Amino acid sequence: MKIAVLLMAAYFLGNFSPAFFLGKLTANIDIREHGSGNAGTTNVMRVLGLKLAILVLFCDLLKGVVAVWMGRYFSGETMAGVCGLLAVVGHNWPVLLRFKGGKGVATTMGVGFMIHPQLAWICLAVAIIIIIITRYVSLASMTGVLLWTVLLWKTNGESAHIWLGIALSLLVLYRHRSNIKRIVDGTENRFDLKKKLNRS
Repeated sequence: MKIAVLLMAAYFLGNFSPAFFLGKLTANIDIREHGSGNAGTTNVMRVLGLKLAILVLFCDLLKGVVAVWMGRYFSGETMAGVCGLLAVVGHNWPVLLRFKGGKGVATTMGVGFMIHPQLAWICLAVAIIIIIITRYVSLASMTGVLLWTVLLWKTNGESAHIWLGIALSLLVLYRHRSNIKRIVDGTENRFDLKKKLNRS
């Protein structure tokens, strides 16, 4: 019974969408009907500006942190990973929002920092460098998650964590499949911080 409650709590925690609610509260819009149609940080930045995007990033990241903490506190390390994964799934496919959510990158970051913070910082630094060089947020997001998984494996991380990394990597690749196609085609949107700062 305890396990079932934990799993449901982690999934429904992921269902909470700050991008959706802030879109409704500040502009009376469904963020999923604007920009890229994604309920996440990058699209909020594109549609609503940098300040709200930072708030969305923090809230989505916190979902991953809380989900892992719940699993770890009530049931141990394996359940910590499972709850983290379910929070990402809940973010991506929220039943409360008719299964149309975000791409799970920020929530995945929260999970990564709770599972192995040292490796997460390395991956975040690499992702920032990729954004600076290419201005592709999607490429940086995918690379960061994949690198975290590889580093877990190379540093002989716990098997449960490595499997978590594999699952998160598959999710981030699947959710970014359209971005991958646009990167290959050369039509992917590039991040421009100066424009975002001017808008905010």
